[in-house]
Amino acid sequence: MEPLWIILIQCILIGMFALSASFKFLRTRSMVQHWTQYRYPTWGMFAVASLETAGIVLMISAFWSPENRIYAASLFAVLMIGAVHAHLVRARHHPVMAINAVLMLGLSVTLLFQK
Repeated sequence: MEPLWIILIQCILIGMFALSASFKFLRTRSMVQHWTQYRYPTWGMFAVASLETAGIVLMISAFWSPENRIYAASLFAVLMIGAVHAHLVRARHHPVMAINAVLMLGLSVTLLFQK
């Protein structure tokens, strides 16, 4: 049985990335606006949402197959490094806009380096 804090981190990541992927797939106004500010093509939004969904599936499957947690956390970490770059470099947002991405990156890296 995994420690409760690991399960909690997994659930937080699943929830946050499910929300993020759904915003992208639904083309919410705020997501389209951000994507325009990042100067990325619209199809990239759906590619990233698909990768987030793949990470969610891997993270859910990690409850039964714990090695999948490494794959999901790695994918999430790469996506969050890209998100921080998009906010701070591409769109030149105020650093507070990248806080969520930095927190999700921190949780992903925490899972990578546990046990």
